[in-house]
Amino acid sequence: MSARCLVGGVPIGGDAPVVVQSMTNTDTKDAVATAQQVAELAAAGSEVVRITVNNREAAARVPEIAARLRDAHGCDVPLVGDFHFNGHTLLSEFPAMAESLAKFRINPGNVGRGARHDRNFAAMIQAAIDHDRPVRIGVNAGSLDPELLDGLMEENARRADPVSGAEVLREAMVQSALSSAAAAEEIGLGHDRIVISCKVSRLPDMVAVYRDLAARCDYPLHLGLTEAGMGAKGIIATTAALSVLLEEGIGDTIRASLTPEPGGDRTIEVRTCLDILQSLGLRAFRPEVTACPGCGRTTSSVFQELAQSIQAHLDARMDAWRTERPGVVDMHVAVMGCIVNGPGESRAADIGISLPGTGEEPRAPVYVDGEKVATLEGPTLAEDFIRMVEEYVESRYAPAGNRP
Repeated sequence: MSARCLVGGVPIGGDAPVVVQSMTNTDTKDAVATAQQVAELAAAGSEVVRITVNNREAAARVPEIAARLRDAHGCDVPLVGDFHFNGHTLLSEFPAMAESLAKFRINPGNVGRGARHDRNFAAMIQAAIDHDRPVRIGVNAGSLDPELLDGLMEENARRADPVSGAEVLREAMVQSALSSAAAAEEIGLGHDRIVISCKVSRLPDMVAVYRDLAARCDYPLHLGLTEAGMGAKGIIATTAALSVLLEEGIGDTIRASLTPEPGGDRTIEVRTCLDILQSLGLRAFRPEVTACPGCGRTTSSVFQELAQSIQAHLDARMDAWRTERPGVVDMHVAVMGCIVNGPGESRAADIGISLPGTGEEPRAPVYVDGEKVATLEGPTLAEDFIRMVEEYVESRYAPAGNRP
């Protein structure tokens, strides 16, 4: 089990549930837009949100962003500052910015070279100590310390049985992360104030490097397939990579680094993470809907439309249910399209409906807790089933204050 790190009240590591993170893509000096996007990401389920702090203008706006989140949005999600190249300067010049952040992200490959690297890194770690903030030491394959990598490549070339360049790169990343964490502890940062990550863009490399990290340290690990890509490709690659590691018990906090469509919805990366964790049975965020995929037996679109309506209704109601009836996240609803699997899946769900397929009698049995309780038909079938779902929630899931 990994060590436990507290980030603005959110526990990461130990026996805590896997935490979902995301990152804004707004210009941080635009405090209004950045606070708005942070609030949207948090509302979608991001439990920690990272923002870029890349220059003095951005650093100066961080306290305003934190204040807007609190006062205008009623949002207390922990903010993480992402620093590259000049973090040592910004953390020194803008103490109010440092105080407004819950954690600092440091990339050891982007803090200088040689003695300057050591001074800059030490200054950032000292700022974390002074402000009592944890640190994520985040190594990236695309910005790895070239001196470390070149040294390992030369050493590998002299071996009688050299390994592949990919293996050397992975070892360099692990060494960079672990040596930086050790250096941070030598400066005075607590072992329980460190999270580490090693981000790569290829799934096999990611799986290999995190397995190695998990075997060689007990720091909490932040997982992510960096630069995963756009659309279905990015979602599939991220899901595959994270699922392999999470199923092995590796990983304490995750992010889906998806490229959004121009002007697209940033929260899709949050929803991807939620769905991964729920599909693996690691956490529950909303009721599960089992829906028929359709085939030649289901030429009608009724079951598709009903499944869509049910999912939309559940998603809309979760804002209220999450606080009023939190147990509803464990509810399982089935919307099936024909007699082949419909009755069986509907019985297995908490509440399910088996719609008629092509050529079947136009009647839809409804099952509650495994028992048939009604048969629906006619133009109000969807509304009637949604009403039954609402009644089931009212009777089955106690209000928050009345839970045993």
